[in-house]
Amino acid sequence: MLKIALVVNEPPPYRIPVFNRIAAQSGIDLHVVFCCQREPNRQWDLPPFAFSHSFLRERITTVDGRYIHNNPDVLPALSRFGPDVVVGNGFNPTHLYAMAWCALRRRPYVPMTDGTLRSEAALSRFHLAVRHLVYRRAKTFIAASGGGIALYRDYGVPAERCHLSCLCIDNDRYRPAESGVAKAHDFIFCARLEAGKNPVFAIEVAVRCAQAMGRRTRLLFAGAGSQEAELRRIAAEVIAQVDVTFHGFATQAELPGLYQSARIFLFPTRADVWGVVANEACAAGLPVIVSPHAGVAGELIVDGHNGFVRALDLDEWSTAAALLLANDTRCASFGQRAMLKVAPYSFDQAAQGIVDACVAARAPCQRTPATTGITRARSSANRGHQRPMV
Repeated sequence: MLKIALVVNEPPPYRIPVFNRIAAQSGIDLHVVFCCQREPNRQWDLPPFAFSHSFLRERITTVDGRYIHNNPDVLPALSRFGPDVVVGNGFNPTHLYAMAWCALRRRPYVPMTDGTLRSEAALSRFHLAVRHLVYRRAKTFIAASGGGIALYRDYGVPAERCHLSCLCIDNDRYRPAESGVAKAHDFIFCARLEAGKNPVFAIEVAVRCAQAMGRRTRLLFAGAGSQEAELRRIAAEVIAQVDVTFHGFATQAELPGLYQSARIFLFPTRADVWGVVANEACAAGLPVIVSPHAGVAGELIVDGHNGFVRALDLDEWSTAAALLLANDTRCASFGQRAMLKVAPYSFDQAAQGIVDACVAARAPCQRTPATTGITRARSSANRGHQRPMV
């Protein structure tokens, strides 16, 4: 029996089914340790838990809009379970305590990241040093995307030590019904209504598209957040060009129908390490227009194939959107390709990636040839910092 402990910030709805599948595997004893029940900016509704879990005493500090978890009680929590392998999905103090627990008891610690080269381009020397400390001790690694594996490779981690556990959703739940759902909206924006998600840009794209096409466009907002009042004010000002509908916070049960009521998904984020909403849109058969600041860009969303990857430029976005809206056949073709592209991103694949990494971490060590350091482009340009091989 392989005892696996996962140390996770909070329970996200798209990871709980993955944990359920790991726990259901023969020969696996899983326990998930959560730093908190929910971070303050989340309104998720969660699926049932079918795995052993515990919640630590909540200790959260906010730094530049990020939540830092500092839970020393992770140490007794791990001691009570006694895992053979510990997986940590971050670099909070709580995860460093878990790594120290593993070092003292000679148990493997497996880092798991959603990050990419782009998302970690501006790390400080301190944050780089923390990653060096963690990665130097690790034998296997888990990434949520090809971009995450590229990040590990940039640290000098051999490809054979990297395992993929994709970010995914229940694709079947989003699949369009054969009868189809009436497309009441040209566009859907599904995310928190916050500046980082760039919802104002979505309205601007809908306005510019209306002007280009000579007709009123229709935009659906699914989500809630601090910018809602501003968005409603802007929507009132452009009502002649765009019919804007505010659905508010959407439950997991509501989401498939909301996506299927639109023709195109707008994802103009300023920063997302991945963007699970793009999985949802693809599974619902929608083309996606995305900024290059999302991890899905170029990986799940392939420019000109199942959507468009465009810099945050209004002319480029409105041109791409009009190209799809003006041709139903092209729009449907992109949507079909989107469903095919997202199909391999599954809970089973994600669960197996974590299990494979843990099994490999317990395997006897094999000596590998010594290798030289690799200098990251951004590191040499910005700091002259050289990153050694793991």
